[in-house]
Amino acid sequence: MATVWFTVLVLATGVERIVELVISKRNAAWAFARGGVESGTGHFPAMVALHTGLLVGALAEVWLLDRPFLPWLGWPMLAIALLCQVGRYAVIGSLGRQWNTRVIVVPGLPLSRRGLYRWPWLRHPNYWIVAIEGVALPLVHTAWITAIVFTVLNAVLLLGFRIPTEERALKAAAPAPA
Repeated sequence: MATVWFTVLVLATGVERIVELVISKRNAAWAFARGGVESGTGHFPAMVALHTGLLVGALAEVWLLDRPFLPWLGWPMLAIALLCQVGRYAVIGSLGRQWNTRVIVVPGLPLSRRGLYRWPWLRHPNYWIVAIEGVALPLVHTAWITAIVFTVLNAVLLLGFRIPTEERALKAAAPAPA
């Protein structure tokens, strides 16, 4: 029965990702209408594949390898995964129209300093949330292979491509000093 509930959780997470894509598309249109410039289009398909792979991999591992639900691990990981959803929407709320699944920056628009972005020492809170969720969600039902593979590939993608691309785009579009 736990496997069925885990499947419902993963499918609900997939629906949440579709909601994110709708928000992202709306925000992208807003940004492009204001002169937004997109960067990093080359790595975006890999990000989509990786995030889809997290959901598919977790389900496949649980069902095909008959992973058990271990309450001492599953319940805390469920709490963390759910907190990540709260954090994700805190990020979306903090960035408002500037939030996007792609790297689209409107030149001259100041960076958000609200919510999770008000602390300069917390760089890229959205990526921290994604990294934590990538471990927690599969471990709700002991899909440890998926958790490890996602974590390694996500680190390569974020540190090697996404974060440097985003940093360059934000620096290039920063408003001129007064």
